[in-house]
Amino acid sequence: MKIFLDTANIEEIQEAAASGLVDGVTTNPTLISRVEGKFEDIIREICEVVDGPVSAEVVSLDSAGMVAEATELAKIHDNVVVKIPMTKEGSKAIRELAGMGIRTNCTLVFSANQAFIAAKAGASFVSPFIGRLDDAGQVGMDLVREILTIYDNYCFDTEVIVASVRHPLHVVESLIAGAHIATIPHAIFEKMFRHSLTDKGIDAFLMDWEKVKERQGG
Repeated sequence: MKIFLDTANIEEIQEAAASGLVDGVTTNPTLISRVEGKFEDIIREICEVVDGPVSAEVVSLDSAGMVAEATELAKIHDNVVVKIPMTKEGSKAIRELAGMGIRTNCTLVFSANQAFIAAKAGASFVSPFIGRLDDAGQVGMDLVREILTIYDNYCFDTEVIVASVRHPLHVVESLIAGAHIATIPHAIFEKMFRHSLTDKGIDAFLMDWEKVKERQGG
């Protein structure tokens, strides 16, 4: 499973990318609003740090506007994937952009029907928002499993990006389900490295090593 970072913060991206574990980045208008700079410059800088798909979202609501925006976004860098919302107009835009060779990430997906439409329209990626479904009293990962089964049944090439990840267990569940990608906040990425027993074990080893040094005369 590939790991995408869900942020527009260039410092977070640089720090995480240095691990060699980051395969891409997803952004949205909310994440962009939290950082300083011109939108196009932010996306370009991210693309220069991460050698993988970088999602940049349109804000138009009609298909013609989405296609026009997407065409310009795709010019920023070869790594750009255009985020298109899951609406009827969005599906029209996805189909047109697929014909133009522009990769798309269908976002704000909350049902299997929506995911099916996105794939049939030609989306490169689809992003089910599992955390928001959990918040609404549903089991978000159930949707991911449904989508993966549907895509496997009909041999769709669309990759599933598990989005709205709220905790490390969501990452584990994504791995078990066989998701293609999980896009995670930087804070969750950091938590994946840690466990209290690991810290406790390191502390114990270091204490015992000090005893060895003392026995050997410092």
